[in-house]
Amino acid sequence: MGTPDTDQPHPARIYDYLLGGAFNFAADRAFAEQIIATMPGAPLAARINRDFLRRAVQAAVADGVDQFLDLGSGIPTVGNTHEVAPAARVVYVDHDAIAVAHSRDVLAGHPDATIVAADIRDADTVLTAARELIDFSRPVAVLAVAVLHFVPDAEATLAPYRAAIGPGSLIAISHATHDAEPGVEQARRMYESRGIPGFARTKAEVTALLDGLTLLPPGVVWTSRWRPEADDDIEPTASLAYAAVGRVP
Repeated sequence: MGTPDTDQPHPARIYDYLLGGAFNFAADRAFAEQIIATMPGAPLAARINRDFLRRAVQAAVADGVDQFLDLGSGIPTVGNTHEVAPAARVVYVDHDAIAVAHSRDVLAGHPDATIVAADIRDADTVLTAARELIDFSRPVAVLAVAVLHFVPDAEATLAPYRAAIGPGSLIAISHATHDAEPGVEQARRMYESRGIPGFARTKAEVTALLDGLTLLPPGVVWTSRWRPEADDDIEPTASLAYAAVGRVP
């Protein structure tokens, strides 16, 4: 993958900073602070999204799924998929050299979890590597959490993964939206100005990504409202994103 360009912000490291992580650089922190100045709720939205990942993994385990393909997994932090589902087989995928290197350190000693260094749009490479650990003849949970808003054609990106999984498999997504917060569109333009494409999508567009799948209740909702574990006073729109989990019929 080559040496990472630490002078340019990267989505995985920006997200790590928003979560309070330590695997980021000055360029990531400076850009993240610009985002926070525009959208003060960004750190909260990042934490809400991370909580959704945990709940989605727990739901998959409760559904009998014990294999996970985590697309755009980013910098490992507390609550990784293999920690939430310790008895599962987990394949993480990311193309940021820092995320991959740190993932390898974290996963040392975990024979049922690995990291694939690849762009999620290169599905052939991802799936070939994933098959070394995951049995696609059995149900698999594909996680596309806070990643599809960085690809121009989310439907085309998901298509080969949908084709690779069979009945009983799940796809979990969360996706940024500008439906309720104008600052999301401004943040998207800021990302774009740094060479990072961004595509905030409407609820209808996010719903279409899971067309043909059976949506697990409560369907496509604000991320904080997907099976919350307790009542809270967080405004649902503070999520800045929608979330859903669909099952392959």
